Amino acid sequence: MALKRPIVIAHRGASGYLPEHTLAAKAMAHAMEADFIEQDVVLTRDAVPIVLHDIVLDSTTDVAQKFPGRARKDGHFYAMDFLLEEVQQLRAHERRTAASGYRSAAFPGRFPTGAALFGVPTLAQEIDLIEGLNKSRNKKAGFYIEFKSPNKHLENKLDVVAAVLDVLQEKGLAQQADRVYLQCFDDKPLIRLKHEFQSPLPRIQLIADNSWGEDSALDYDVLRSTAGLDHVATYADGIGPWISHIYLGRDDQDSPLVDDLVARAQASGLLVHPYTFRDDSLPGGMTTTAQLLELLIHKLGIDGLFADFPDTVVQFLDRTTL
Repeated sequence: MALKRPIVIAHRGASGYLPEHTLAAKAMAHAMEADFIEQDVVLTRDAVPIVLHDIVLDSTTDVAQKFPGRARKDGHFYAMDFLLEEVQQLRAHERRTAASGYRSAAFPGRFPTGAALFGVPTLAQEIDLIEGLNKSRNKKAGFYIEFKSPNKHLENKLDVVAAVLDVLQEKGLAQQADRVYLQCFDDKPLIRLKHEFQSPLPRIQLIADNSWGEDSALDYDVLRSTAGLDHVATYADGIGPWISHIYLGRDDQDSPLVDDLVARAQASGLLVHPYTFRDDSLPGGMTTTAQLLELLIHKLGIDGLFADFPDTVVQFLDRTTL
């Protein structure tokens, strides 16, 4: 029996080619025929949802130059400390690393870090862009929205879940279950979506590594167990695991080692959308992009894939038979 074609999710847009979460990266992802385009959402001080991967502005904007002295005691510039009108004064650039003091690129082969040609969009602006492209290109690209650090938002009296739902309602997307996924590394927002908000939009429980220090009390090792997956299925429609929790490297015969997470999750009725496929950062033991995609898509049967290079995944799917 042929496998269902997995969805291609543009991870922060076509972020392998243009700075993440810029409108340019989202337009390029749309042109590359991504099925869904990701939006990580944080709130400004005046509770406006903006599209930004981190709750801090340090690594992808010129905030330290534009607003010196506005960092918290930990040295970081938090988006929630800035009004929207202040955020709109910032220029966004390719991601830089904290280890380099935000001077060196996280991915040296990508867009030059010194080019600050872009702004930080609001969620509403990004929806308008993608819906505009859907109309002009006669496409139906969807939205894949992540609530970033919901607990830290609540500590600052900001509700990122409610704010995002308000924007989706305003844009006519709040009931379109075939066009919007909602995701989070914490379970509480997903449980709220199901019970408090009774949202029909599909919910994805992201699965991190415990060593990352995500804004959550979850034990992700337990979450990947069969009992954990059964629990996730009571409030979510799928999981977003790290690729390294599925592909474990190679054995002494150079055969791929895999965890049965995909099969167990699907047996629990969950979709599986792993992250992140990168042409320029393949996991150990993988020598070509096709090799990794063959494993994830044809052998393991994932339901979707987050990709910095969505065109590579789309082209692989177009030339292979499912």
